[in-house]
Amino acid sequence: MKALKILTILTIALFFSNCSKGQNAETISVADFETKLNATENAQLLDVRTVGEYTEGHLDNSKNIDWNGNSFETEVQKLDKSKPVFVYCLVGGRSKKAADKLTAMGFTTVYNMDGGYMKWSEAHPKKQVKADTGMTKADYEKLIASDKLVVIDFYAEWCGPCKKMAPYLSKMEKEYEGKAKIIRVDADKNKTLFNGLGYSELPVVIVFKDGKEVWKKNGFVAEEELKAQLK
Repeated sequence: MKALKILTILTIALFFSNCSKGQNAETISVADFETKLNATENAQLLDVRTVGEYTEGHLDNSKNIDWNGNSFETEVQKLDKSKPVFVYCLVGGRSKKAADKLTAMGFTTVYNMDGGYMKWSEAHPKKQVKADTGMTKADYEKLIASDKLVVIDFYAEWCGPCKKMAPYLSKMEKEYEGKAKIIRVDADKNKTLFNGLGYSELPVVIVFKDGKEVWKKNGFVAEEELKAQLK
């Protein structure tokens, strides 16, 4: 009898485990995202970036609900949980978290666009809502052409790792004055440059010597790690 109870419990646990796995949000390519989106009548399309990012450019018919805002959960509760939801952000990090949150809230089908709006912009260069007025490639090349070491940090205001790095980078600007130039470049305000350089994730830290790249890393960089590259 005891063995039967244990078997029953294990069977139920396995059942719910499989159900849970079947409800995971699916991260798909830009092309697949668009195919499914176009095939879905009255699709629920969410842009989970900030209002400022959304204003700079967005997909047609998308609804802006900031993942980092205070009303995300309240706003998405107004959506139909039985119908597919398509989610995107700038590069895919916030939308992945938002998509997982939606599945946890009971939404049955959720698609996250891999690479986000940046990848979509690469595929549709003529569909930008606003022209990019950021730094040109020529401006960038002038910036890194120096007899001193140059550190370029591509960041964004919404990027968690970027925020953690900001204090020590500001400190290093003064500490390395005359020895190296520490320059932070907002990727949101320089989308064309950022995309043109082949980057799609933040942060990106690059070290140049005599105008040539000598070191680069995607993702969080500790202060000691960066300083080791400037010796």
